[in-house]
Amino acid sequence: MLVNCVVYQNGVRLADIPLSQISNYVAQPNCFVWVAIRDPEAAELDALQEEFGLHELAVEDVRHGQQRPKIEEYGRSLFVVLQIIEFSGADLHTGEVAIFAGHNYVLSVRHHAEHGFADVRKRAEEEPELLQYGSAYVLYALMDTVVDRYFPVIDALSQEIEEIEERIFAEQTTRANIEALYGLKQKLMIVKHAAGPLLEAAGKLHGGRVPPVCAGLQDYFRDVHDHPVRLNQSIDNLRDTVATAVSVNLALVTLQENEVTKKLAAYAALAAAPTVMAGIYGMNFQHMPELNGPL
Repeated sequence: MLVNCVVYQNGVRLADIPLSQISNYVAQPNCFVWVAIRDPEAAELDALQEEFGLHELAVEDVRHGQQRPKIEEYGRSLFVVLQIIEFSGADLHTGEVAIFAGHNYVLSVRHHAEHGFADVRKRAEEEPELLQYGSAYVLYALMDTVVDRYFPVIDALSQEIEEIEERIFAEQTTRANIEALYGLKQKLMIVKHAAGPLLEAAGKLHGGRVPPVCAGLQDYFRDVHDHPVRLNQSIDNLRDTVATAVSVNLALVTLQENEVTKKLAAYAALAAAPTVMAGIYGMNFQHMPELNGPL
């Protein structure tokens, strides 16, 4: 489904255009086209591949989906895959956005994600001095937004850990806490799989040989690279906290069992004296009815 197809010139929005007119504008100087589609059909991808001259391997990755985060260079264009993480109730839902960025075009293809990038387009159009950089700035804005959306997820998981820790130290060391901690560990792995590969991938856009599409905006892409660094540090810290919480929960369970064992031993000691007396004298009666009876 087509979301937007807009042409810009010198950082200013010119008009919304149909896909069939893309080739008329990409050939004009200081002009680029920004197309956004969601869950496209095969025919739509074929049409866009023809309009922009997209590499067949990159288009094949978009068709199949389920790609790991990566940045690949095809000639003078870039192909970027990022994972989108959203909350679906208490669970995490993973989507995907693939971005094709060339000299005079940007194409974003969103799969299985509800939250779009209308705010990114609005932000870019309010900064025409940066939008003059064309597709490079749009690529930065999209990557920056996707990575920034990981931070609220990390904050929510941190809050969840704190709530579980409060239950643990409130002597509520139940099986549910262990299950919640392991569920939290799985959520952290989802974020780790999304943010981890970006450490290496985003580093290609600002250090050493910079792709031609990104020339002139290395400082902005360095900022994008800094975010995965912080994210991965936060994820590692939270994983350590989860492991510690599991150990503490198990230790408290052991302490509770020891306390119960001590109480049972004390009760047994209290009952020992009456038991001894009953054992010695309980059946030592000389005159008991039926004691010498035939049965």
